[in-house]
Amino acid sequence: MLDGPFQLPIAFDVAAAFLFAITGAMAAVRKRYDLVGILVLSFATGLGGALLRDGLFLQQGPAAVLTDGRYLLGVLGGGVTGAFFGRHLHRVRLVIEVIDALALGVYGVVGAQKSLAAGLPLVSAALVGCVNAVGGGVLRDVLVREEPLIFKPGEFYALAALAGVVLFIGLAAGARLPEETAALAGIGLAFMVRLLSIRLGWRTGAFEPEGSPPTRP
Repeated sequence: MLDGPFQLPIAFDVAAAFLFAITGAMAAVRKRYDLVGILVLSFATGLGGALLRDGLFLQQGPAAVLTDGRYLLGVLGGGVTGAFFGRHLHRVRLVIEVIDALALGVYGVVGAQKSLAAGLPLVSAALVGCVNAVGGGVLRDVLVREEPLIFKPGEFYALAALAGVVLFIGLAAGARLPEETAALAGIGLAFMVRLLSIRLGWRTGAFEPEGSPPTRP
C-alpha cells in the first residue's frame, strides 16, 4: 500500500477506454454488425475491464465509468473512430495489435493504481490491474464468438499486462518514483512485451493431454 494520496490523471483511464473501444468497433465492422452492434461492442470492450475493477473488486459505490461523462465520451469517440476507419484498418493487422497492446498496458496500470489508492495489498493490486487490462478484450472476443486471446496457447497477453503492472508497482510503491513516471514505464513494458511476443513469436508452453498431438500456433 502507498502512503498518502496517489492518483494518476484521469486521462490515463479515459485513454484506455477510448483505445479498447476502437478495437471493439473494429471487431464489429469485421463481423459486419450494424450500428447497434458497433455501439454495444465499443462500450463492452471499452468499459468491461473498468466495470469489473470498480464493481467487483473495489466496490466504492457506483462505477466511475458510469458516473463521469468523460468515460462515456471517450468510448463513444473510440467507437466512432473504429467504425469509420475499421473497414480499412482491420486489413492492417499491425494497427490493431498496436492499439490493443497500448490499451492493455494503460488499463493494467490504472487498475493497479486505483487498487493501491484504495488500500489493497500489492499482490491484490497486481491481480486487479491484470483483470482490468484483459477484461474488456475477453468480453469483446466472447461477444463475437471468438476464442479470447488470454486463453490461446502461448499468447503473451495476460503476461504482458502482468509485467507492466509489476514494474509499475515496484517503481511506485518500492522505489517511490513519481506515479506518472512509474505509470509510463509500466505501460511501456507491457506494450513492448506484447508487441515483441507477436513479432518475434515468443510463446509459452501449453499443457497437452497425454497421447495427444502437439498444438500448433
